[in-house]
Amino acid sequence: MLAFIAAERREFDGLLGKADRVAELGWPLPFARKAWVKGEAIVLVANGPGPALAGWAAEVVRKQQELTGLVSTGFCGALNPALEACDIFVATEVLGLTHAPKVPRSHSCECKTGILLSVDRVVSTAIEKAELRWTGADAVEMEAGAVAAKAGEWNIPFYCIRVVTDTAGENFPLDFNRMRAGDGRFSRMKIVAAALGRPGAVFPELMKLNKRCRDASQALGNFIVDASF
Repeated sequence: MLAFIAAERREFDGLLGKADRVAELGWPLPFARKAWVKGEAIVLVANGPGPALAGWAAEVVRKQQELTGLVSTGFCGALNPALEACDIFVATEVLGLTHAPKVPRSHSCECKTGILLSVDRVVSTAIEKAELRWTGADAVEMEAGAVAAKAGEWNIPFYCIRVVTDTAGENFPLDFNRMRAGDGRFSRMKIVAAALGRPGAVFPELMKLNKRCRDASQALGNFIVDASF
């Protein structure tokens, strides 16, 4: 079975809205579901941001389910200025890894392709994005490297399908690296507390980002439903 691994449940909202049926799985992960899309069953799991949590999620899935492939999916930040908000980005390479991603065939939805950089931090500023652009990468995120490594270890196909939530010239309203709890997951209490410190500046930007994420998730779901793996 094909398993999709994301950081947050909301990254699956667009796909879940298009599923024929969804069943909860009693696995030791914050979010684990089996979904039927166009008659085919897939597994969707989310375990938080970063390589450690993504790798753990992949291990849990493998213990519970025979796998035909792994898909790293969810949000990403643009490093290439040509990428726009809500663009679908399909990685053809993850920097530093030899297990190259496969590219799914899409019948009607457009996507951008290129090189992905996977790091264990949130890239929050346009300045840092410009610096990372010198690596040759077009986009950046936090989990694909670990998922690709597991797919390579298990000798199964790997795909990476992402959607752009922040462009190369945009900054986040908060340093989300400081909003992570001890287990690496994002702490909503820390985010709210930080926003309350500068409510006039931060809350409007967080609302804008929230809407962007909703739109991005819908675009991601449309692409995945349309694609053939």
